[in-house]
Amino acid sequence: MAEKQEVTLMKGNEAIAHAAIRCGTDGYFGYPITPQSEIIETLAQLKPWETTGMVVLQAESEVASINMIYGGAGAGKRVLTSSSSPGVALMQEGISYMAGAELPGVFINVQRGGPGLGTIQPSQSDYFQATRGGGNGDYYVIVLAPNSVQEMADFVDLAFELAFKYRNPTMILSDGVIGQMMEKIVLPPMKPRRTEEEIKKECPWAAFGRAGKRAPNIITSLELKPEVMEARNIHLQEKYKEISEKEVRYEMTNCEDAEYIIVSFGSAARIGDKAVELAREQGIKAGLFRPITLWPFPSTQLREKAKGKKGILVSEINAGQMVEDVRLAINGALPVEHFGRLGGIVPDPEEIVEALKEKLINK
Repeated sequence: MAEKQEVTLMKGNEAIAHAAIRCGTDGYFGYPITPQSEIIETLAQLKPWETTGMVVLQAESEVASINMIYGGAGAGKRVLTSSSSPGVALMQEGISYMAGAELPGVFINVQRGGPGLGTIQPSQSDYFQATRGGGNGDYYVIVLAPNSVQEMADFVDLAFELAFKYRNPTMILSDGVIGQMMEKIVLPPMKPRRTEEEIKKECPWAAFGRAGKRAPNIITSLELKPEVMEARNIHLQEKYKEISEKEVRYEMTNCEDAEYIIVSFGSAARIGDKAVELAREQGIKAGLFRPITLWPFPSTQLREKAKGKKGILVSEINAGQMVEDVRLAINGALPVEHFGRLGGIVPDPEEIVEALKEKLINK
């Protein structure tokens, strides 16, 4: 008999909290910041330490929380944190350290407008920070961009699976729209936390105590010998190449017969989907290409789908960031234009259709 699905109505932030408990998370370490504070608030309300044994701790700052993630990941635990734009900026040193030490961990960024403290309204202006490695060094973070409350829940376990598969930090790059909106979702099934023996088998590199039976596992991103550091960097670049070849995710709507393609991610893709519908009502053959992994970016897939089209409009809630990856993918084969709103203002579908006409069709 099939397991009965549990359907419920909740915010995107609340879905993250429920999914974290259900996918066997060992610990959450975070600090409140609008518009993602419901994540830690929901965890505090659910009290998973009484049921699954999951640790939930409010750190004294984002810097403290990222270093707690480093420690938990170094022990092979499933640990995650969440924040919003300026808070994630504070975590960049620790994320770079984790990339250098090849530690798996999950980070959720419910974006708000910037730069600086900016606004508490939604934005997508952290695309560069997320996809270019916001700290120092040559590294990448795997980046997943949900566009629904359901995906907020689904991507937590996926993020952990990818993080541990490749021993690499993984980010869920959401925004204030998805974090605060309410939708019906199906919560994932309960998955027990791993036992210590299971962790030792899955993570032989982790620092879980050696009991005199093996050489110590040293967790560090520091290496003073340049030739050894170069070899480590080459290894990382080979890993990133493998991720780029195997883990690209994307979604397309009405692209087969489209003359123009709108490229959007996250909440902007929801608006772009409606814009495609409005455009087609006006006789404009438009389609939507939605990257789900922002890194690795689906460059090859977009380039192939764009063949024979008349133009691409990149619609995002920022001044123009993902548009650079789109232009790199298209490599001048056809016009690529950008439309965005700033300061926490979310565009309307009608604005996107008008931008499509102004920047591409009537140009």
